Amino acid sequence: MVVIPRSPVQAKGLLLASIRHNNPVLFFEPKILYRIAEENVPVEDFEVPLFKAEVMQEGTDITIVSYGTQLRHVRMAAALAEKEGISVEIIDLRTISPWDEETVINSIKKTGRCIVTHEAPLTCGFGAEITSKIQEKAFLHLEAPVKRVCGYDTPFPLAFETFYLPDRFKLFEAIKQTVKY
Repeated sequence: MVVIPRSPVQAKGLLLASIRHNNPVLFFEPKILYRIAEENVPVEDFEVPLFKAEVMQEGTDITIVSYGTQLRHVRMAAALAEKEGISVEIIDLRTISPWDEETVINSIKKTGRCIVTHEAPLTCGFGAEITSKIQEKAFLHLEAPVKRVCGYDTPFPLAFETFYLPDRFKLFEAIKQTVKY
């Protein structure tokens, strides 16, 4: 299993659930989570369910599927879209192997449009697997092609990370293009 939290609170809950799970878990811990913490982590014991995606924001016009720290940019892009009258549904996968196909497919059947975004390169990124499954299980519900907004197909440039990673502006442009398709 592969788990990727989006925030310190999610990291604590997913880590506790991962430790208590009977099978091996690969837990990604993006260090940037600790630099951009915008919430207080509860002291009490709690778990965040594994294998279950979270619909972070309900929407009607387009679904954005992501995981990890990329969701910070997704929320900012959704706020920009809302100002333009576009309703965005945001899904945090939380667990990418296995991932919650049902939640994603049900959302796309509702909105008819989808963007998949992550920090990894476009080629061979996990978004290709998500997109493939969407095409397989929700093709007749799509009103536009599934769009991927990802990192560039180059080695990761640490010094130029802000230029490499998809940000809210790239996502906002993708939202507008997909809704107008």
